[in-house]
Amino acid sequence: MKVGVIAGGLSSEREVSLRSGKAVFKALKELGYNVVFIDANSLLYETIKKEKIDVAFLVLHGGWGENGAVQGMLEIMGIPYTGSKVLASALAMDKEFSKKVFTYHGIPVPEFKVISKEGLKSLNLDSFEFPCVVKPCEEGSSVGVNIVRNRRELENAFSEAFKYGERVIVERYIEGREIHIGILGDKALGGVEVRPKKAFYDYEAKYTKGLTEYILPPEINKELYERLKELGLKAHQALGCSGATRVDMLVDKEGNPYVLEVNTIPGMTETSLLPKIASLAGYDFKSLVEEILKLALKRDEK
Repeated sequence: MKVGVIAGGLSSEREVSLRSGKAVFKALKELGYNVVFIDANSLLYETIKKEKIDVAFLVLHGGWGENGAVQGMLEIMGIPYTGSKVLASALAMDKEFSKKVFTYHGIPVPEFKVISKEGLKSLNLDSFEFPCVVKPCEEGSSVGVNIVRNRRELENAFSEAFKYGERVIVERYIEGREIHIGILGDKALGGVEVRPKKAFYDYEAKYTKGLTEYILPPEINKELYERLKELGLKAHQALGCSGATRVDMLVDKEGNPYVLEVNTIPGMTETSLLPKIASLAGYDFKSLVEEILKLALKRDEK
């Protein structure tokens, strides 16, 4: 069996994806798998055909690597792949539609508005309550995200967020703890609390050693921790996800949880959260990688 680790891609998260992909490639190699590394670009289809892989291990972040497009191509090619299927990938990548699915299922999310580029022209900027959070609808790794505290910052935040798409989400700012729950298969593995040394857990804090403190497990009471794990699994299932995901949440000062998003292809770098969370459940990095691969093969057998 030949495994193709597909990483890189064309999104703003390309460099992180390459780092994740190389870590996964190394782990599979050391486990004795016949594995090839594929740097995804516009010739991805031709490269996969040439390499004649039997299964794809997807480590693509953002863009068409995580939004269902590559997954759809692999479906047509008849090649099994890790992670979520086409629809779940597309829903999870789109913050507007994932929030609507969560709301339907009674999963708490911060109050939000969706602003289009066209709608921005007639928008009354004085109608917004501050602070708030402005983010692109279809980006990951906190790319284009800003906490906004006044009207001038709001204009700048819109300008930044609209670089990454035609729609932008404006969320109520929730002051509290940021906790991430790891899901593997149909089980919540546990969680990690992140305490960034910057204003929030942005791209730099996520991928620069020393800029974030990781609390494993989170320093919260057992009842709340179990509630977060239940909510994480519910969010994963509501979108129809499979394989490994990471569910990002906030807990306010009163202990109320809010689901922000589900990451269908979590980072697998040395600072990434899913491997840290999996270690709580007894998975070292290699065994986590192998379990993700096995879940993909098991799904294909059905």
